[in-house]
Amino acid sequence: MSSVPGKFITFEGLDGSGKTTQLEKLAAALRATGRQVVVTREPGGTPIGEQIRAVLLDARTHGLAARAEMALMFASRAQQIHEVIKPALREGKVVLCDRFTDSSEAYQGFGRQLGSETILELHRVVCQDFHPDLTLLFVGDFRSQLERARTRNSKDDDREGRFEREQADFFERVARGYEAIAKRETKRVVTIDAKHSIDDVHAAVIKTLQERLPGLL
Repeated sequence: MSSVPGKFITFEGLDGSGKTTQLEKLAAALRATGRQVVVTREPGGTPIGEQIRAVLLDARTHGLAARAEMALMFASRAQQIHEVIKPALREGKVVLCDRFTDSSEAYQGFGRQLGSETILELHRVVCQDFHPDLTLLFVGDFRSQLERARTRNSKDDDREGRFEREQADFFERVARGYEAIAKRETKRVVTIDAKHSIDDVHAAVIKTLQERLPGLL
């Protein structure tokens, strides 16, 4: 078991923000320094979680109640914390996760209008109030991001696209939710301007890690 403490970093933002690309680039940069890195995603990340993901994100899923959607998100998350994230951290690995509870607060709390407190209380109970060491929130023009995500999904019938079928006002609420989270969680969440080039955004990510988690890179 490693004597070096592990770190848990999450990537947040609307689909089409480039967060997944930036996660992959950071994983490569960390591995180049010799760090052991675990890359995962929410919902998903475990065999059980991936089955849940298939239900949640499949464009063919209809009639899923907002609270059922929320509960399934947390079921996947609890399994992943138990099976993947905490074991990796105990071994001193860096865990990079594409989405976590901030997504539930933004999408279900604000987008579905279930409220932040409902999400945060579920997190306290189901996830035992377990939080990332750092969250990178990628922010740009949400309409451009949504169009990018819809275009991407339309090219492949097998892609996940249930959320992209929501109307613009849903994503406006999600964007406001992320903004509210960033204002509240200033010690954990760093907003990254996603409107720049991939390399410029990556440079901002690296600078953020050097400032917030010194010694990691």
